[in-house]
Amino acid sequence: MINSKTIDNFLIINCIGNNDKLGLKINKEFFIHNLNLKKNKESLVYEISNFLIAHKVKLDEHFSVIINQGPGSFSGLRISLAVAKGLKISKNVRLYGFKNDDLPIFNQENIEKMIMKNLNEKKLIKPIYLS
Repeated sequence: MINSKTIDNFLIINCIGNNDKLGLKINKEFFIHNLNLKKNKESLVYEISNFLIAHKVKLDEHFSVIINQGPGSFSGLRISLAVAKGLKISKNVRLYGFKNDDLPIFNQENIEKMIMKNLNEKKLIKPIYLS
């Protein structure tokens, strides 16, 4: 089980092909950004970068990235996982994953409940794709 005290400031990436969103908790404030990636999934890096810059986020070993592992679209999951792993490697952030069923409604209350019980730190290389 993950100690929820270790996850204070985080970016959550929910990019599974429908209702794609980013969530950000920084300095006890929570923000949601709706994504429209239907035509261009590659713009995810641009969207995340602008979202983090707008909220003056410092990425370091005390920051966490939480990523939806599916089930979902192949391209959405692969690109979001690649971005998250890139942030882990380049900025030394902590990386966690969750399954789509663990977060029925994308809001701060549900995300914090999920953090307290269902995050995965080990098997992030195995996303679940819809067929």
